[in-house]
Amino acid sequence: MKFTKMHGLGNDYVYVNCFEEPLQQVDLPELARRVSDRNFGIGGDGLILIMPSDVADFRMRVFNNDGSEAKNCGNGLRCVSKYVVDHGLTNKESFTVETLGGIVTPRVRLGANGRVELVTIDMGEPRFARSAIPMTGNPDEQVVEYPLTVEGRTFPMTAVSMGNPHAILFVEELKEEDVTAYGPHIERHEWFPERTNVEFIQVLNRQELLFRVWERGSGVTLACGTGACAAAVAASLSGKTDRTVTVHLAGGDLLIEWRESDNRVYMTGPATEVYQGVYGEPLPMVGSAE
Repeated sequence: MKFTKMHGLGNDYVYVNCFEEPLQQVDLPELARRVSDRNFGIGGDGLILIMPSDVADFRMRVFNNDGSEAKNCGNGLRCVSKYVVDHGLTNKESFTVETLGGIVTPRVRLGANGRVELVTIDMGEPRFARSAIPMTGNPDEQVVEYPLTVEGRTFPMTAVSMGNPHAILFVEELKEEDVTAYGPHIERHEWFPERTNVEFIQVLNRQELLFRVWERGSGVTLACGTGACAAAVAASLSGKTDRTVTVHLAGGDLLIEWRESDNRVYMTGPATEVYQGVYGEPLPMVGSAE
């Protein structure tokens, strides 16, 4: 299986071009677990497939490193956008990508070398109802700075869906150890029947957020695009920031704009291709006794 290793601000995945690599009979969750292993596989936060679509220009499927399938991935979308342009799958500078969380529209910006340098993605409208997250409780209720207690500590939590679930926690001082101490418990909290991504946010000023994340199915990662979008929306919703902010992630910065004109969230950031290779192990097949 040929693959390409890419990352968005350090959020690294193994990318497979399924226009060339047919994986119909492959056990994809197991493949994701194997290739993500940083000691015995390629290494990464998961596996992303670039596929044909019946409803958009391309389709993206995202598998976390535990084999679970994600509905969306902002960093993955930027990398997919760079891949399809740089590798000649499209000559458009704006196109559509189908995800489990809906159809999104990236726009690429080319550098002096003719390759993609930055990607701006229309991530769609944020959703706040408990039923959209999903969360237990009144399906129509919005959860804004609601007290969430885990392991003896209470956080003001705002829930936002950007096609996948996010629990945004605002803290006075962001500490790295809190991410690993509380993130796993919140990910699997009983309020979230499909689990959730967990963002720890320190507001620096009205235009800047400091951001760390515990990703559903992957744990600590250097960046999460949909999480940065959710955090920017949550901060603006509660009056902490303006509607356009720079989000400082562990792997770098993203510019997030929640436009009042159309209620849509726009994310701008880089994507990087690291290397290409061939995965030499036998692929796990559906129904295999392995």
